[in-house]
Amino acid sequence: MTGRGAITLLGAASMFMGGVVVAGLIGGYRLNLTPSEPLGLWRIERLDRPVEAGDLVFVCPPANPLFEQARRRGYLRRGLCAGGFAPLIKMVAALPGQHIEIGENVFIDGRSLDLSAVLKTDGEGRAIASYPGGVVPPGRLFLHSSFASSYDSRYFGPIPAAGLLGLARPVIIFDP
Repeated sequence: MTGRGAITLLGAASMFMGGVVVAGLIGGYRLNLTPSEPLGLWRIERLDRPVEAGDLVFVCPPANPLFEQARRRGYLRRGLCAGGFAPLIKMVAALPGQHIEIGENVFIDGRSLDLSAVLKTDGEGRAIASYPGGVVPPGRLFLHSSFASSYDSRYFGPIPAAGLLGLARPVIIFDP
């Protein structure tokens, strides 16, 4: 392939990828490349009712030092949310007014949350602090993923419900 042909091919590939990104942003599609939920293409579906415990949602994390550190450690990806974070896909585990206890596992209103072991170190052996527990404040959500190494509210606590983008609906996914 000539230099001119390679440049044409790269230009066409860049335009195609740019079109895919724009279509994804306009259509509410997101590519999940993290193990917290199955890998693949997901869609953000508008939520026309109050959020409920058990809903699988897309949510933008708040732009604060805790999440900036999480991105530096590789727990979060870059994206279009405030602070340059990618939206998280998590299950809503608790709503405002519910009581969270954190020990070896998470307890919500005295009931153990399945698959909620709380780790003391991350995959690199670095210490990771857990949320101390308490009552979920008004306007916040406690999020969870059943993936053992997920960075979720076990560690960062309840986050603002204002960051809720909508329900997470799989389009084309696979669970390796």
